[in-house]
Amino acid sequence: MSTSGPITGFPAEGLPNPRRYITTHDKDGKSVFLPEDNGDHHAIMVKGAASQCIMYSADKVPVNMNDEADVKWAKDNQPGLHVYGGICVRTIDFAPGAESIMHRAITLGIGTVCEGEFEFSLDSEETKIMRPGDVSVNRGTMHKWKNISDKPGRMLYFLVDVEPLFHNGKKLEMEMSTLGNDYNSV
Repeated sequence: MSTSGPITGFPAEGLPNPRRYITTHDKDGKSVFLPEDNGDHHAIMVKGAASQCIMYSADKVPVNMNDEADVKWAKDNQPGLHVYGGICVRTIDFAPGAESIMHRAITLGIGTVCEGEFEFSLDSEETKIMRPGDVSVNRGTMHKWKNISDKPGRMLYFLVDVEPLFHNGKKLEMEMSTLGNDYNSV
């Protein structure tokens, strides 16, 4: 990943610190909020080209929300790129000019631009420019991201585990190269 960074923490300088509001039920069955926070498992990525924060993760779908089992699991378990059999919601702040390598995650990766502008490129050399509010639905394809803004940009990703993925009879595999080093496990 190339960058004009570095990013030294989450959130990246100049970006707001997102607040996370998780709901539950009180002893009388009324809807209430758990204490608000800024997410879990903040980490610098790719030598300062980006930083991440986990907004939610669960070890399986359907999610067990009884007695806050999902919230406890998410706090105690830093996910890898995604959670096998589960879900991971990750915010990534990218330095100005940061560009990932071409990579493939065997997930359903739904990405939303929160701040900045990004170039979303495929190995076919097709590209799309994405702006705040734009959404990508990546279905296990080779791709890369570039923050084309002159300031830090933010993406929010929903990564859902999928069945093994085949193309022309060949099973596709995760291809993360050095990006895999920044995740707890892949």
